Amino acid sequence: MVNLKNSDKKITNHLQQDVVKISGKKIFINPFLYWRRFDENTNRWLRELGQMSEDQIHPNRNRFYPEIEWTDLSHEQKLIKDATVEMFLKTLELISTFHPYLNSGQLLEVERKMAIIKKIPFEKWVKKSFAKKAKLLENEKRKFQRERFFSNWKEWFLLENTQQAFLPLIVTIFLSLFIGWSLGISKNSCNPYFEQNLEQLN
Repeated sequence: MVNLKNSDKKITNHLQQDVVKISGKKIFINPFLYWRRFDENTNRWLRELGQMSEDQIHPNRNRFYPEIEWTDLSHEQKLIKDATVEMFLKTLELISTFHPYLNSGQLLEVERKMAIIKKIPFEKWVKKSFAKKAKLLENEKRKFQRERFFSNWKEWFLLENTQQAFLPLIVTIFLSLFIGWSLGISKNSCNPYFEQNLEQLN
């Protein structure tokens, strides 16, 4: 019972962080809390990174990361930060869509609070998304390599020259197995111990 109360308290605290009150109205700053009002295309647009161009993202870098010197970042770090900026821009677009009554000053207030509260969660989500995408690409690459390997072997085996070379080999293997089996039977039939056992049975 105590664990349930603690769990409910954590969920409530977490949700409170995702809500900003403007003029007595609640504004969700977590874009995924709007999912019930999404259509499929909007959901895909939000979740799939890379939907916005560099021309949209780069001018907004300092808007959400004023403390960062971008030239000091590695390529991987820039990708993560840029994708996080993309999440900020998408979230603000959703908020403007679902709360059209907000004026520019109110939107700026939402943006400031969102930049403080959601920066780390957005970056974590971006990293997980990148990791998931990399895993899917690796799985696809392995699948393609397996299919290509079997396809190459199949094409090679279906070549006329390959079949002509394999036919004598298969016949030789078959004859060897047959001769070995025949010799084994012949040897057992001539084995005195084998005959003695047969006599004892009789």
